[in-house]
Amino acid sequence: MGSATAHGSRLGVWIVGARGSVATTAVVGAAALAAGLVPPTGCVTELPDFRGAGLTPFSGLVFGGSDVTGVPLAKRAEQLVAAGVLPADLPAAVGPALAAAERELRPGVAAAAGRQAPQATALARQLTDFRERHGLEHVVVVNLSSTAPQPAPHPAFADLAALRTALAGPEPVLPPHALYAYAALGAGCGYVDFTPSGAMRLPALDQLAAAAGVPYTGNDGKTGETLVRSALAPMFAHRALRVRAWSGTNLLGGGDGATLADPAAAASKNASKGRSLAELLPDPVEGEVHIDEVPALGDWKTAWDHIAFDGFLGVRMTMQFTWQGCDSALAAPLVLDLVRLLGLAMTRGAVGPQPQFAFFFKDPLAADEHRLVPQFERLLAWASRAPSAR
Repeated sequence: MGSATAHGSRLGVWIVGARGSVATTAVVGAAALAAGLVPPTGCVTELPDFRGAGLTPFSGLVFGGSDVTGVPLAKRAEQLVAAGVLPADLPAAVGPALAAAERELRPGVAAAAGRQAPQATALARQLTDFRERHGLEHVVVVNLSSTAPQPAPHPAFADLAALRTALAGPEPVLPPHALYAYAALGAGCGYVDFTPSGAMRLPALDQLAAAAGVPYTGNDGKTGETLVRSALAPMFAHRALRVRAWSGTNLLGGGDGATLADPAAAASKNASKGRSLAELLPDPVEGEVHIDEVPALGDWKTAWDHIAFDGFLGVRMTMQFTWQGCDSALAAPLVLDLVRLLGLAMTRGAVGPQPQFAFFFKDPLAADEHRLVPQFERLLAWASRAPSAR
């Protein structure tokens, strides 16, 4: 993977959190798809509707990235096989692709400390070196790092010039995930925030994207419970059924479960999950979303939702659903979709937030539409434009 393709198209993919379960699954999956070893189940951009859009083929994706851990990708793939996430024979079949990606991984930034301007410069240099070394026209940076609390308010967040001045000072200003976004945009890369951490909601970073002439998208990949909500809630609204309460409980294992056991990190996730429901239903509803760590679940998650609603003549009724799935297997194809789509947006000269990609997110940037079907229709309309459209 990463050699020239029949289309002459290659796209750099730099993942922050590159040794995590989702990232490893995405790298293995892209290589397997490129080799024709597996069908593209779960890949939206492989639907017939997207043929002819000019997307980079899977064989044209060149992977690199950074992480604070040092476990090799091949070992991570073995661990995912043991967890039942990857087929047993797949890591060996794509061994060369894993090795190629491994050579492009760099140590990550673990915590905000000291002057951040030199750190941002070093991170940007990693990206430009990656782009130049592989002769890539475009690079898309994807944030797959652990969910982090929302950045504490700071006067420098409102203005790019003020942020640059603050980063040159002796105290850290940006949390690591936002520093990566700053470096990525400054290096002329597209940016995908697959987490609810919210770096791209800082006005200074939006200004940087505009100044650099690059697109970005996010926030918080929509893979499970919220995906169901975005399809189900409009049903109640369209049938004039009044939802009185909607409560959810999420049981998570693995790294996500451990991260979200921290109330500060869980707060950003819960806010992201709850915001869509408020937009989807005409009346306020009771109920909250709870996230509990269950280490025994490993890479799997369970979500249970209870919905109380009124029907004709005030008759009270309920609906419940349970969603059980593997987060890595749900998220990885969406990461590949977003990389290919944002790469196309870069080719088309797009700049700033890309609301047409709201279909993939719980709390989409620059988009107020949360209903799944209209989101898909907008995405398809954008992808169907002529290749030269802007």
